[in-house]
Formats: sequence, C-alpha cells, structure tokens
Amino acid sequence: MTLLFQAPFARRLGSRLMAAVALAALALPTSASTLNQNVSWTIDRAGTTAKYRVVAYGDSIYAGYNGSTTNAAKYAAPTVQAEYLSALWNADIESVRRTKSGAVASDVYQNKIVAERSYMQAANTRVVTFEMCGNDGLQARSNFKGQTGTCNYGVLDTAVQNCKTNVAAAMDYINANAYAGVKLKIVSNLYYPGYAADNVQSSCRSASTGATVNLRDKFLPALVKMNYWMCEYARQKGFKCADSFAEYMGADFDSNGDGLVDSNALRYQAGESEANYLTRITSTLRATLRDANTHFVSASSSFDYIQSDDTHPTFTGGTVSAGLLGGTTSSGAPRYTSFTSGKSPIWNQFGHERMGWTLSVANPPAP
Repeated sequence: MTLLFQAPFARRLGSRLMAAVALAALALPTSASTLNQNVSWTIDRAGTTAKYRVVAYGDSIYAGYNGSTTNAAKYAAPTVQAEYLSALWNADIESVRRTKSGAVASDVYQNKIVAERSYMQAANTRVVTFEMCGNDGLQARSNFKGQTGTCNYGVLDTAVQNCKTNVAAAMDYINANAYAGVKLKIVSNLYYPGYAADNVQSSCRSASTGATVNLRDKFLPALVKMNYWMCEYARQKGFKCADSFAEYMGADFDSNGDGLVDSNALRYQAGESEANYLTRITSTLRATLRDANTHFVSASSSFDYIQSDDTHPTFTGGTVSAGLLGGTTSSGAPRYTSFTSGKSPIWNQFGHERMGWTLSVANPPAP
C-alpha cells in the first residue's frame, strides 16, 4: 500500500528532520563534528567602482560561529578587516570566508585551502588570510581533562606538531597558488579560551611525582608553542602574523609597571627563539595574562571578548545565513566610512572587532 503524506504533515516532518540534524551538529567545536559555514559579504562603499577581494580560510573563529548551525556573525574578523580596507583603498571589498567549524588544522588545510583554492586565485584577490589549530588544541585539552591514572602529555605534543605541520603547508600552498597580485598574506594566531576555567587540577597524576597537575600549567606552553610557529613561519615564508593572543590576553595598559602596555609586551618579536618566546609568555610576563572574558582596556574598564560558550569571540552587527541551509552572498554599506588613527569606535569592545583590527594593522596602503 502506498501512503501519500498530506502537505501540512510533510512540512511538519521536514521541519522535525531539519531540527534533528541541527541538534546533532550542535556538539561543535570540541567534538569531531564539522560544519561548513561559508559567507561572502561585500562592503559596498558609496561612489566607488573598483572591487577587491579578501579570502579567509579557517575554522569556527573566522566563520563567526555563534552557537547556531544556520547563521554566523556578519562581521567576523575577516569582514571587519575588509571594512578597514574599504576605507583605506576607497573601494568595495568582497570578504569571502571559506570556513569549517569544528575542523582541525589538517581539515582546514586540505578541505578549505587546497580544495577551495579557486577563491584566492581570482584576479581581484588582494588579501589571503587563514587561522587554524584551535580545534587541535581543544580536542587535546578535552582528552587530557578526561584522563585518569598516569597523565599522558603526548596528546598535547601531537596537537603542537600537527599545528606546525599544517600551518607550514598552508603557507607554502598559498604562496604557490594565490593570485600573483595578492598584496597581503596573513595568519592569525590563537588566544586561550577558558584561561580562568583551566586553573584547576587534573584527574590524572604525574608519572614523576604522583601528584595531580594544574591544567593551565600544561595547556599554556602547548598553545604558546603553536603561536610561536605560526608567527615564526610567517616571518620565514613572507606572511604577516596577527598576534591575537597578545591582543586578547593582555590588558591595554601597563599593569606590572615595566613601562610597556601589556598587550604590546606580549607580542611575538620577529626573529626571537622558541625558547625565548616560551619563557617570556609562560614565565616573565605570565602575571599579566588575563582571561579574555574580562579584557581590560584601562585599569577601570573592561569588555567581554568571549561568548557564553567560553570559546568563541563576541561580535556585533547582526548575523547572516551560514551553515546547513547554505551561505550568504550579499552586500551592505560600511558601518564606518573612515577611521580615526586607524581604529573604529568599537575596535576594542568585542572579540571579532579586536581581531579584525589586529588583521587590519598589516593592510597594504594601496591595492
């Protein structure tokens, strides 16, 4: 017997199926689940005819992930950077975000940068940027937190090595395949989500002492090593490095009296050794690190850079379709048409605004 569903029932069934699929994907970013979240948004500047492209590859950070499987932040960091470029070049800027929430570094490299290389090969491409490794770190952290018995630090070492391998490969591939007229290639390194929450003891025990270990004491050096090699490979391979770690984790004033603004002091220094960078961040300046949920822009004022999931950057400016139902391809007028001293009025008030500004510091003066 053939059963024909009436239209209202079919619609209800379809809605329930979509809801089930959406719920199944919500385990993002620390699980093995992944979700393509692609967006193309053009900053449409009045009175201009030229249009250039910024291509951004990455995971949930560049995606503008906000907990939804169907939409994402319109003004994620790469699109914020595009807004700065639009004003600098007096041109329309197309921000193309080819991203996969939940993806580890190898996935971003193989299935975004390599598989979707055509986006950076377009003749109007002027900027190529990428970020990766966050999910390698999150998955290693999740594994370590779940350990009992004797601690296995190898999962952290593996995450660092996978990050190094794929960051280097990504830079080499972009150098070999991006449009010849690209003016800027830039990588963003990692901030530390959950910095405060990780200040607890492990369930596993050290093989040498028999005692539990502080989770943050183990996770911080691994993340710092990832960040070092992102910036060092960038120096070696003709990229710029946007130091999001320094911009998120350090206050915008001198909290320790060393004569340096904390966020400036924490930045990678071109040419320094891994050992020097590791010591500087995990020891010398350790006391200046602060959880980005409370980013101090002065001694008495702070903003929250991390969403309630304690992982993804905060944002403003609304959302666009991105995910299960496809991605947005659209345009809109810039929120700001000029920038005093190269900074928007909200450059330091939201996580994505801060990261976008950090990327924009390297913007070339002309297309």
